[in-house]
Amino acid sequence: MSIEALRDLLPSYAKDLSLNISSLAAETVLNDQQKWGCFVAAAYAVGQPDVVRNINTQAEGSGVSEEALTAARAAAAIMGMNNVYYRSLHLLSNHEYRTLPARLRMNIIANPGVEKDDFELWCTAVSAVNGCGMCLDSHEAELRKHGVPAANIQTAIRIASVVNAVSRVIAAEQAAQS
Repeated sequence: MSIEALRDLLPSYAKDLSLNISSLAAETVLNDQQKWGCFVAAAYAVGQPDVVRNINTQAEGSGVSEEALTAARAAAAIMGMNNVYYRSLHLLSNHEYRTLPARLRMNIIANPGVEKDDFELWCTAVSAVNGCGMCLDSHEAELRKHGVPAANIQTAIRIASVVNAVSRVIAAEQAAQS
């Protein structure tokens, strides 16, 4: 199972998604660890079983280390929490909540077990899937501070958007068939 297997699950009306996921899998703007980490983190953020399985298989077959794949999954986990929390702070009219300590454990962000820039890229991808502007701004600023080019950040967001759309179409088609 792989990206090709995912493409086979997509209906004809989602041809653009099929083409996009294929071209992103061949993308060279990011190195393989960065690219497949984005794919894995985005797949785990959405959680559609077929997408998670196929992207895991493709990422594992691409030579990305188990440590990197674990860190990408950890990015999805921590940002699943942070995106809800910080998006809520942003949406609340009462700004007092922004002055209160979060009191949420986020140790993985300081010690992800991989290069910090890669982990930040994966957090950016998950934040795009989850729609948290506050987290997107924060992670993008951190990446830019470390000299990561805008094209790399955009590629992570492109991967996240396509994985999200593919996941939703596959889930909807499965729901329609049941």
